[in-house]
Amino acid sequence: MDMHKEGLPYTMLAHHNDFTFVYGSFAGLDAAKREITVAAVQADSGDVIVPQRRLGYAKLCIAVGSTSHYFNTPGVQENTISLNAPGDAERFRQEMLMLMTWAESRADEGEQTGVDVIIIGGGATGVELAAELREASNKYIDYGFRRLDATRDIRITLLEGSPRILPPLPERVAATATALLEERDVRVIIGCRVAEVGPGEVVDAAGRRYPFQVCAWAAGIKAPAFLATLGLPTNAAGQLEVSSTLNVIGSADIYALGDCAACTLEDGRRVPPRAQAAHQQADYLYRAFLRQPRTGQQTSAPYVYRDYGSLVSLGSQTSVGTLMGSRQASAHGSCAEAWRTSCTSACTCSTTAPCWAGCVPAGWQWPGR
Repeated sequence: MDMHKEGLPYTMLAHHNDFTFVYGSFAGLDAAKREITVAAVQADSGDVIVPQRRLGYAKLCIAVGSTSHYFNTPGVQENTISLNAPGDAERFRQEMLMLMTWAESRADEGEQTGVDVIIIGGGATGVELAAELREASNKYIDYGFRRLDATRDIRITLLEGSPRILPPLPERVAATATALLEERDVRVIIGCRVAEVGPGEVVDAAGRRYPFQVCAWAAGIKAPAFLATLGLPTNAAGQLEVSSTLNVIGSADIYALGDCAACTLEDGRRVPPRAQAAHQQADYLYRAFLRQPRTGQQTSAPYVYRDYGSLVSLGSQTSVGTLMGSRQASAHGSCAEAWRTSCTSACTCSTTAPCWAGCVPAGWQWPGR
């Protein structure tokens, strides 16, 4: 995917959704004055385009997401690409195109060649990346790579340190995902703990070596480091500690949500760093912020996380995962019976339409949404 064709700028989103977008990085917080600092914006030449600014707030919601966690593994930051932002994805795409051009030129000279791609981390991000890379193989000819054979010359290896990929999901789902990846000629290696990443080579704890031309890191996340400099309470992972109403502990007018927030539920469980959790938290705060001007009171009802399951895409026509929710929702297709009979059944669909279309009736909404 070309981000320049598919992406939407924040300025356009702001225009269509009635919010104000301020260009610049979050550079500081003065909680006593209820102000944040927005860093200056500079051109590549160093010239200042927009100076540093200070913005006042009545309520501040911090939703800065997460960044890659390298676990102090030598060489990872220098020799891998982490998909933290659109720019990283664009860098990965350009790197793949350059390597495929190199492989094509070698093939023109009659050499046996190819591109070795290593993906470290068998969670949802790594699994989806492996599947999308393989599915894109039928597009290579559109870029003029007529001598490359997708399965022979683009060699994809997925490394996972756990005994199976997709550790948070049921074992049957992980087994199905593994089988589907292997059918697509993706090599899946489990129980592989990466000890070091050098230029062009991954070394695991057992001393095995895996050569590569491009390596993607998808083995873990942590909160952005700058959060620890704001004077707000953080946990060992750098996340902001929040209450059951998503207030940052000790700050009545500062909130946090998503991956950067450490929210403990009443039963002692932590809210997982997943998109559906951030979506639910945003809905909760939206309603709370609207309620306060009408009632003059802060919301007292705690945030409650509801797990509606997870679906992992294995290309445009296949998904695996779990669906959890209403037993009374009607459904059809390969996972219909599982949906009707159990709230925690595994969904392993391979359909001619996206999994959502085969599992959820048209117009149906997730419970509680």
